[in-house]
Amino acid sequence: MTVATTNGTAKRTAAANSRKVRFRIKRCDGPNKLVRWETFELTIAKGENVISCLQKIAANPVTTEGKRSTPVVWDCSCLEEVCGSCTMVINGQARQSCSALIDVIAPDDGDTVTLEPMSKFPVIRDLWVDRSRMFDALKRVKAWVPIDGTYDLGAGPRERPEEQAVRYALSECMTCGCCLEACPQFELAEDESEWDKSFIGAQALSQARLFNLHETGAQLKGDRLETLMGPDGVSECGNAQNCVKVCPKHIPLTESIAAVGRSTTIHAISKWFSGK
Repeated sequence: MTVATTNGTAKRTAAANSRKVRFRIKRCDGPNKLVRWETFELTIAKGENVISCLQKIAANPVTTEGKRSTPVVWDCSCLEEVCGSCTMVINGQARQSCSALIDVIAPDDGDTVTLEPMSKFPVIRDLWVDRSRMFDALKRVKAWVPIDGTYDLGAGPRERPEEQAVRYALSECMTCGCCLEACPQFELAEDESEWDKSFIGAQALSQARLFNLHETGAQLKGDRLETLMGPDGVSECGNAQNCVKVCPKHIPLTESIAAVGRSTTIHAISKWFSGK
């Protein structure tokens, strides 16, 4: 009798902690293929995120119409909002799917979660996009500290805690693409030859600032500023400030854009006076 009562209580508790949620997903079988929408319904347990729900759909991809489909394709790696690869548009906002909890984005029974790939990057398949353009932008602004020898040079430069705090905040960028998805100046460029013909984006600008603030990294400061003075550089920013609103790491992107703008102006004036 005690066992039966316990089992009954457990079942009632499980039922109370679960509910039905629908997932409306934008599907595409590959580049330049037709787009379609499919809806799946799942029983959601407390504490689930979008990734766990996509895994359930992949295990049994049957739509609400009873049609068997193919497993949904998405990208992910760390599952702890560090790598940035699982970024997608969830209920109209670019964010990481690993940290998108169903209890928050669809708290009621019968709610619908809409999933789409980011629109500013070429779609590989379904929710998986090609973010190569972002990494190419990091190469263009030389977002690294140059090696200054392979031998022991002794202790590195001393830094004040205030400087470290500024740089640490900038270093948290995970190249997820949220800032670019929200930016009205950043446009989709399918072809690699078009990447340097439109706004380079807040992500690259902020990383250029990060390495310009580093005493060793500043060796390449002039090269970075030359790149960002180009037609696709900092002057293309329309100051919409959408980037800083959607950044999951709360990086001060607008401060970086303003700082890079001042640096490029000073750099241009210095070049004019020096005749270089």
